[in-house]
Amino acid sequence: MATVSKRLLLTDFVSSNKIDQIPSNYIRPLSQRPNLDRVFHDSIPLINLNHLHGPNRGHVIYQIGQACRDYGFFQVKNHQVPEYIITNMLQTAKQFFNLPEHERLKSYSDDPNKTTRLSTSFNVRTEKVANWRDFLRLHCHPVDDYVNEWPNNPSLFRDHVSEYCRSVRGLALELIGAISESLGLDEGYISEQLGKHGQHMALNYYPTCPQPDLTYGLPGHTDHNLITILLQDDVPGLQVLRNGHWVAVDPVPNTFIINIGDQIQVISNDKYKSVLHRAVVNYDKERMSIPTFYCPSPDAIIGPAPELVTDDEPAVYRRFTYAEYFDKFWNRGLSSENCLDLFMAT
Repeated sequence: MATVSKRLLLTDFVSSNKIDQIPSNYIRPLSQRPNLDRVFHDSIPLINLNHLHGPNRGHVIYQIGQACRDYGFFQVKNHQVPEYIITNMLQTAKQFFNLPEHERLKSYSDDPNKTTRLSTSFNVRTEKVANWRDFLRLHCHPVDDYVNEWPNNPSLFRDHVSEYCRSVRGLALELIGAISESLGLDEGYISEQLGKHGQHMALNYYPTCPQPDLTYGLPGHTDHNLITILLQDDVPGLQVLRNGHWVAVDPVPNTFIINIGDQIQVISNDKYKSVLHRAVVNYDKERMSIPTFYCPSPDAIIGPAPELVTDDEPAVYRRFTYAEYFDKFWNRGLSSENCLDLFMAT
């Protein structure tokens, strides 16, 4: 009989038990397992942002639009986020998850409304099958509004994470402007729809797993936000659904992986699609990933851009507040069924 974890965090269960089977509450039904032997290895577009502010801007905008339309995912290099900031962020995240259990648990909460919280899986209050992940979730815009509630151990946590958040926000705004232009809209159009803007991040820790073919770090889902900027270490785990097949996206040093979220799909009136993706886990290597979720503020009203609505292409979605969307997304949990179906225009 498989062991059942009594600890709050997966990290501590794994480190305190020599297990050769995962607990029963992590095992997916046969029809929902990752089938790792059927995963393809391919690449997603890699876009050089060096020329985004030069005479070749138009070509870079075209590449970004093509990637959003055809893949929903792309990678960026020469992104102006200094390598030392990336290194500090990854090291700080690993140091946090290596802290003693009692120190990490100071940040623990199962309340999704808390703006800083350490938890496990996805939504421990409602889910029936757990995910092989612990995470530290942080709100981080404006940084000064939240930094004092973040952990202060490791000692440089707040300094390194603040610096990273500010730098990645600059990248997010640059990409949002480019995506807006790629749709034929003004560069500032999408940014102006976001209210006061929101920015969250997660430090995801995926421990080694004795039976990675039975569970997920995170199952297939789309992101509810606007765009996600993903930093990962050198251990593969991200997989993207493309043409009906799961494709492994292997890490490339000093790049970020960008995916468009549900709100871009709405604003683009379905010209760009938010794509299913998942995180799988590893038998002999732990993995760290750090997604930054750039999103509207809760009171922002989201709907298809009027310029993209015509008689031939009517509005696919109704207008809604981002708070309404987030509540429905959270209550549904991670699912291959798209939450956007609840917001279709009548």
